[in-house]
This record gives sequence, structure tokens and C-alpha cells, in this order.
Amino acid sequence: MSSTIAAISTPVYQGGLSVIRMSGSDSLRIADNIFVGKTAPSAMAGYTCQYGKIVREGRTLDDVILTVFRAPHSYTGEDTVEISCHGGVYLAREILKLLIENGAEPAPAGEFTKRAFLAGKLSLTQAEGVLDIISANGERELVSARAMRDGNLSKNIHSVAEDMVKISGNLAAWSDYPDEDIPDADTTHLGNDLSEIINRLEHILNSYDKGKILRQGIDTAIVGRPNVGKSTLMNQLLGYKRSIVTENAGTTRDVIEESVRVGDFVLKLSDTAGIRDTNDPIECIGVDLATEKLENAELVLAVFDSSEELTETDREILEKIRNKPHIILLNKSDLPEKVDPEYFFDKYILSVSANSGSGLEKLPEMIAEIFKLGGSTDSAEIYINERQRSQVQKALDFVRLALSEYHSGITLDAVTVYMDEALNALLELTGERATEAVVNNLFERFCVGK
Repeated sequence: MSSTIAAISTPVYQGGLSVIRMSGSDSLRIADNIFVGKTAPSAMAGYTCQYGKIVREGRTLDDVILTVFRAPHSYTGEDTVEISCHGGVYLAREILKLLIENGAEPAPAGEFTKRAFLAGKLSLTQAEGVLDIISANGERELVSARAMRDGNLSKNIHSVAEDMVKISGNLAAWSDYPDEDIPDADTTHLGNDLSEIINRLEHILNSYDKGKILRQGIDTAIVGRPNVGKSTLMNQLLGYKRSIVTENAGTTRDVIEESVRVGDFVLKLSDTAGIRDTNDPIECIGVDLATEKLENAELVLAVFDSSEELTETDREILEKIRNKPHIILLNKSDLPEKVDPEYFFDKYILSVSANSGSGLEKLPEMIAEIFKLGGSTDSAEIYINERQRSQVQKALDFVRLALSEYHSGITLDAVTVYMDEALNALLELTGERATEAVVNNLFERFCVGK
């Protein structure tokens, strides 16, 4: 980290403001060379800012606000300068170019946060929290990301790791020095202690699927027989006409796919062909695709016409979705109801009008219940990512092996070995024993300037 780096930290578009960030031991010297104000940047105290001008060869580039953060009390732990200028692609790039001409180096992606990690300002999971804050698309994601950034996951992992160290230390003293006058390891509560650690790791692991749903969206199939309002529903959820709607049965013959945000959730919608028996070879292909989408979907929105009695095809569709996460949508609520709601075995039923959108406001609440994402967002549940899940799973597998060895009555040496491996997995998760390749791979996913 001997070099001084610089980058544009705001999106490179026209806007009200742009921010250029510089970090490293030469930051203040470089700022002195290009900034003209009442006080030289090198004479400014940390956490202070002042108005001035960025000057190149005697010519003013822009009026700016320059802010100084002094080591070690900065984001990176180094001397840091931030320049807020008028928004604009050309202007921001010219100021960045001027910094580089005076000795700064272009910052690689994620370099500022990487330096914060290497300086001990952040754990690896806290750094991932920063990335999650940037990419959050909803309140639940943001609350979880803030908790991750605040170190909640690190604290949980360290708490588990500390208990594992106590267990390993107790066993190691006995196994490493068998000829010394050391009392036998007290294993009275070892089984219970290992089981408790397993429960805590499983609790952390359980948040992965929820986080994946929030980050990647839910594969959602809209199914039903022809002319029940599937395409109208698709258009209503999207807010524009994407699917063709006619009174003729079998209008939709292919799968139409779009993504839409519904409350805190992104639904990756698939509007499918109406499911029915047909002799039309093209429509048959559409029905087969609809059935395939139904089988593979993470959530099914099953649409039925409430103004008509259930048909045999409706009943077949109900049977197909019985064991899948689904919501029954009784469409055409603006017409006299003829369907018998008591026929449905489902907990999640909505009476809606796809034409007006009436009733659909309750959809986010039902989705949250189905995927166990209900409750207030005031208390953060931390949704771990794939890297974190992999390390927690690895630690969990080793602790389970340790417990199995303990119950089998095999020498405690094997238990110690497995506990050491589990501890290594957790310390790699927090970054305390992470390899350079793991660290580099993580920060390459950041944007330049962060």
C-alpha cells in the first residue's frame, strides 16, 4: 500500500456533483499542488473541509470543496482527500487526470475498501457489507447490509470461534503432552458443547436461502387455463403492456419473461401458455413449456376465473401445484363470483382484479410469509452470501465430524483435528486467515472508487 491511489467515486454521468477520492501517503502533497484556497490541504486538520479552486497551469478547472481525513482516522487508515466538484463526465476525469499527473495512481476496483481491510479497519465480512449496501435493492437487503457492515456477522462468528478455541485448547493440552502430568481432558459436557456449536452454525447458515431470494429474485410462474387473465396480470404487475391480451383462448403460446419488484422482492415472472388439452401443435409446445416452468418455479401464481365454476383443467392445475410454494389468485373480482372458495385447500388466496390491480397490494405480504421473511425490518437478520455460506458449511461439516468421532469413542485426537479445521474455516470467513486469492477475488467485485 505504498502508492497513493485516486478514482472517481461517484457514477461517471452528468449530475449535480462528482466526488474524486485520493488515498495514500502522498495525498496531501498532491492536493497542495493542485488546490488553491485559504489554507494548504497539508495544513488542514482531519475531518475538515474548505472551499477553493482546482488549478492546472494557472487556469482554474473548477470551484470545489476539498475534504481532508488524516491517518489513521480515515476510511482506509491512510491520509485521504476527497474533492467534490460540479457533476460532469469531462470535468471529473480532468481532475482525476491532474491527480495522476502529480503522482497518484489509478485505483483498481475496490482498492479503497481493500486498504481499509488490510489496515484492520474492517473485517472481510464488514467489507462485504459495504458491497451489499451499494447493491441493495430493497429495505430488507439494506438493513441486513448495514448489520453486516456494522460487524454483526463478525461478532457472531467470533463468539462461536472463541467457544471452539476453548474446546480445542482443553483437548490439545491433554493430547499434545501425553507424558506430562496433565489431568485427562474433561469431556463431561463435550457432546453438548459440540451440539450447541452445530446449532449456532446452522442458524447462521439458514439465512443464506433468504438472502439469495432477496438478492437474485424469485423464479415465478404465472399459470392457469386459457383466458383466466394471466397475461393481464403480467401487464398489471409490470405496469405496461408486455403480454398480448385478447378474448381468444390460446393467445399466449410462448413463455414471456420479465422481472418486476413487488414490495421487497424481485419476481422473475414467466407468463405461460394456458394449460389445456389441445390439438394445435404450436399451442401444445407452449403448454409443455408452461408445465416445465411450473415444475421448476420457486413460486407459482395460479390464476383462476372467479366468475366461472372450476373446470376439470382448473382441478388438474391445483393438483400440480399442491406441493409447490404458490398463491391462488381468484381473478375478475369485479364480476359476480361463481367459484366456490371453500374448494381450495390453500392458505394463500387472494381475490383480485388483474384489470384494475385491486387486491394485488397484499401480494408482498403473502410472499414474505411463504418464504419466512415476515416481521419488522427494524431488527436485522443478516443474509450471508455464497462465500460466507461455503465457509460456514465447511466449519459445520467438521464440527459434525468431531461430534461423530466423540460419540464413536475414538481417540480425542481426531476430535481436536476436526475442530482445528472448523476453526480455520471460520477465520477464513472473517479474513483473519484468508488467502490473497480470496481477498483479491472479493474486492474485484467492487466498483472503482469504493
